[in-house]
Amino acid sequence: QVQLDESGGGLVQAGGSLRLSCAASGRTFRSFAMGWFRQAPGKEREFVAAIGVSGDSTYYADSVEGRFTISRDSAKNTVYLQMISLKPEDTAVYYCAARYSYGSNFYFRVYEYAYWGQGTQVTVSS
Repeated sequence: QVQLDESGGGLVQAGGSLRLSCAASGRTFRSFAMGWFRQAPGKEREFVAAIGVSGDSTYYADSVEGRFTISRDSAKNTVYLQMISLKPEDTAVYYCAARYSYGSNFYFRVYEYAYWGQGTQVTVSS
């Protein structure tokens, strides 16, 4: 069983920054491709960012490209989402997701991920 625990959400003014963290349990983190998704009230869960097992391949949604950065630290079994220049439309519950993978593969569809965290709220005020 894999457990993902997100943290780092909160309330921030437009233009501000936050860093989300997702700690994964177990010793298989190095075999996980990781992703961040978000879900705003009344909307479907949407892709935000993804990173491959090797850490050298990343992919972003157009809406966050250039503002968000995904990274991973295998020594800490943790994946991060650094968010800058936040906008009110970034307000959502942010979810961390994981799946077994290899190499530089990354994934951006909800159904491609097997494991999910409980989510952390990010609220950006105007």
